Amino acid sequence: MINESRRLPSGAGVALRKLVPPPALCGFLLLLALMFAVSYAVGAAYGPVAPGMHGTRTGDGGGQTVPHGDNGDMGSMSGMHG
Repeated sequence: MINESRRLPSGAGVALRKLVPPPALCGFLLLLALMFAVSYAVGAAYGPVAPGMHGTRTGDGGGQTVPHGDNGDMGSMSGMHG
């Protein structure tokens, strides 16, 4: 007795199988998307990594001057001379 699934496919079945990506690729892409979603959720929950770190600012932002020796975002390292 010959199993019907082991017969050589012909016609539309061949074209459909060529268009479908391999299961391993689908699994990899699903895992990649899941890892991205989890890492984004963890990052959003904990906020910025460094103290004083802020998102990009909107607006003109012009006209601001930084005093000599003060780097702004460097925190306690502003007194160091290079």
